[in-house]
Amino acid sequence: MTRVLVTGAAGFIGSHLVEALAARGDEVVGIDNFDPFYDRAMKEANLRDLQAPRFRFVEQDMLHVQRTAALLTSETVIVHLAAKAGVRPSIADPVAYARVNVDGTAAVLEAARQAGARRIVFGSSSSVYGDTTPAPFREDAAAIDPVSPYAATKRAGELLVRAAASLHGFRAAALRFFTVFGPRQRPDLAIHAFARKMADGKPLTLFGDGTQARDYTYCDDIVAGVVAAVDWTARAPAGMEIFNLGGSRPLPLKVLVAELSDALGIVPTVQWAPMQPGDVQLTCAHVEKSKRVLGFEARTPFAEGIRRFTAWFRRAYAGTTG
Repeated sequence: MTRVLVTGAAGFIGSHLVEALAARGDEVVGIDNFDPFYDRAMKEANLRDLQAPRFRFVEQDMLHVQRTAALLTSETVIVHLAAKAGVRPSIADPVAYARVNVDGTAAVLEAARQAGARRIVFGSSSSVYGDTTPAPFREDAAAIDPVSPYAATKRAGELLVRAAASLHGFRAAALRFFTVFGPRQRPDLAIHAFARKMADGKPLTLFGDGTQARDYTYCDDIVAGVVAAVDWTARAPAGMEIFNLGGSRPLPLKVLVAELSDALGIVPTVQWAPMQPGDVQLTCAHVEKSKRVLGFEARTPFAEGIRRFTAWFRRAYAGTTG
């Protein structure tokens, strides 16, 4: 049994992770402050859906260092997923993103130091690679040219974890997630947002020319990678290592829309608009290191992931669309 604290436990990835950890017998505490970025009711539904008997939830803000430290022991592994997410909203409110994503990460690390916890898994993002890193993106790329405040805050979080690992002997993994999708996905993310508009009979606004591609990765595969990183921290030396969690199978926007349309049985009306600031043309993970060290492999085909997402979508929105 492992003791794990998950920040952002009521969110998309966090709720799936809590379920997976509890299913294997770990003792899990989750915190979430229900940031109003999207409807609290959706996160509450995530928690209600959990099959996690060994899970305890505490509503609190990670910025409260002493309260977080009080939930930890020296044996606790911290999985820090809480963050304000999204590229375009970060352009509109960079100050809030810096406060939550940078100050919040510093607060979690300080809580760990005070409690004597030394194992950290940090949820980062493929956005740190920007738009100039050669594909497939390797973990040893410089990642110093972010194109959005969100990306910059995630890279700053990685650097904070690295500094804390050096200072305090943390054994840390920074996981760069590549476009995660699946049941419970945030409503602002493309697949969920597109599905809702299709179901409501509204047109889709697509930015760019449809050729930009993302390395879509199903949530269960991401969670398996996070769990592997939790276990890796038990044997890792002091310091921080970066791992990509992605499928290394970029999918163009036009193909994504076609797959989602087929799964829902709805042909959408599409409107085209110019590429948006902060967007990148391509994401693609180099995953050799993650496979070698963590045993990670994205196993879920995109079409199967979309099928599972649409099944959840129909249940979640039964009677509310159209």
